Amino acid sequence: MIVTSGVLNALRTALRGEFSARMADIDAKPVWKLLATTITSSTKSNTYGWLGAFPQLREWIGSRVIKDMAEFAYQIVNKKYESTLGVDRTDIEDDNLGQYRVLAREMADEFERFMNRSVAALITGGFANLCYDGQNFFDTAHPVYPNTDGTGTAVEVSNIVGTGNGSPWALLSLSGSLKPFVAQQRSQPEFDEITDTKNDTVFMQDKYLYGIRYRGSFGYGLWQQAVGSKAPLTAASYEAARLAMQSLKRDGGDPLGIVPTHLVVGPANEAAARAILSREIINGGESNPNYHTAELLVVPHI
Repeated sequence: MIVTSGVLNALRTALRGEFSARMADIDAKPVWKLLATTITSSTKSNTYGWLGAFPQLREWIGSRVIKDMAEFAYQIVNKKYESTLGVDRTDIEDDNLGQYRVLAREMADEFERFMNRSVAALITGGFANLCYDGQNFFDTAHPVYPNTDGTGTAVEVSNIVGTGNGSPWALLSLSGSLKPFVAQQRSQPEFDEITDTKNDTVFMQDKYLYGIRYRGSFGYGLWQQAVGSKAPLTAASYEAARLAMQSLKRDGGDPLGIVPTHLVVGPANEAAARAILSREIINGGESNPNYHTAELLVVPHI
């Protein structure tokens, strides 16, 4: 087969089609979308000054009571990511392209794995990376103020249970519009190509390049929707995490009313998590008070 512009256009269309079709297939309910709120970005970075600032609904008596936003300056800066596939010119000449169709679909799979890895890294890194209030996302000293306007002497509140240095696990509340984590998207994954024969890569290496380009970043939402631990996952530590989350209050002292929905673990804690959540009868005949109190989510990247 002679490599003409028509052949290259047909290959480009085929590979883009395979990539797009696979993206549509796997985008129904990926793990990262369950864990993170997708925020569309139109600039180099986004500042999340509004996190934790929205006041509680109240009866309207007299004038509105205005709550000013606290001076939070939590910023997520977009980054660039890429994955590139080189197609040998000889494969095009020999019409040996079936493997590249498979690889184009695999590139879509890799994008989803990348998103899952990146959000999982927020969980494992939450003990050492800052969130909007200037504390680590999982921390023992989150400030909660006695007055609704964020004034007064703050009480330090913890969203960590237990002590240890084992495989991390987290109890999360994922039922709201805002999730504990943020996936900031500056652009959708784009399928690009270099097929100009005069291009240096094509001329020197006899390869045509196809790849995906993505701009975005990842960060933290509300710490109040997550309780983390590196202690052994036991019924006692799980119950302590549930109590900690449901006991949280907003500035001013009103209960937040957050209810945990998912227990997120890595493979090392899967068996312990299933014993806590999936066994209806324990200890030779007792009812398990933790049975189905949260949905189990096993994330291999934790």
